[in-house]
Amino acid sequence: MKLVYFGTGSFALPALRALAPHVCLVVTQPDRPAGRGSKMQPSPAKLLALELGIPVETPEKTRATEFVEKLEALEADALVVASYGQILSQKVLHSAKRGGINLHGSILPKYRGAAPIQRAIQAGETETGITLMQMDKGMDTGDIIEIVTTPIAPDETYGILQDRLALIAADLASTWMERIVAGDYQTIPQVNEEATVAPKIDKAEAELIFDRPAKQEYDRFRAFTPSPGAFLNSLYGPIKLSQLDLNTSERGESGTILAVKPNLTVAFSEGAIDLVEIKPEGKKAMSGRDFANGARLKPGMRLSE
Repeated sequence: MKLVYFGTGSFALPALRALAPHVCLVVTQPDRPAGRGSKMQPSPAKLLALELGIPVETPEKTRATEFVEKLEALEADALVVASYGQILSQKVLHSAKRGGINLHGSILPKYRGAAPIQRAIQAGETETGITLMQMDKGMDTGDIIEIVTTPIAPDETYGILQDRLALIAADLASTWMERIVAGDYQTIPQVNEEATVAPKIDKAEAELIFDRPAKQEYDRFRAFTPSPGAFLNSLYGPIKLSQLDLNTSERGESGTILAVKPNLTVAFSEGAIDLVEIKPEGKKAMSGRDFANGARLKPGMRLSE
């Protein structure tokens, strides 16, 4: 079995490890500026490939003729794709005997697109999964080979759920790739009428708004933690949010402080949220209670602008 693995983010790592003995090439996104000083950083998949001793390619455009010719020369049995970040052309997909096999983080046809895990949490879904699919020229529109579902816990964040799904994806890849390479598999077309989309995340979407329902904003926090990072704007400046609890027992005018102990509790529309751990602008991370004590906040005062 000879595979080419297309992956970039941390979601792609468990399946890459599982398939490593059969992977002749890893294709990932080029190094990008990140962190303090915007230094060029390799993708997680590139770092793992180098650790495993697998050759790496980082094309800006996979459809470039020179790159397609490199793929064709490998005569791979299949391409395995997980959290890669580019749509693959028909020429790329046709470079391998069995084409492209994608590990997608949703129950297709729901949440086609760049951010299926985050969009499912944001929408308040209670179940998601991994779809193993045969790729075509569309955005996650190919035929389904297998789906494994899993519940979404009510307090589960994107980071935790992504790690769980990545392990499910690795198990799927380990179970199916030899069968796929041998041609021992069947596919089922997606029901396009049931499709929903999961567009790329904009950082501005991660802001919690006091005038929106508490459950909706709590799901927003879960969906955007740890990336790109949930926050709210307050009378005391922007506040980054690292740990929240949905509070179903308190209610009040949106943006009003309802309690300062045992947690800093703030009213949203249709409920409240406990700010358990936060990071005010220019300060270190702290508990919401410590923030309230330092700012001398009391119930009845406003946190919103």
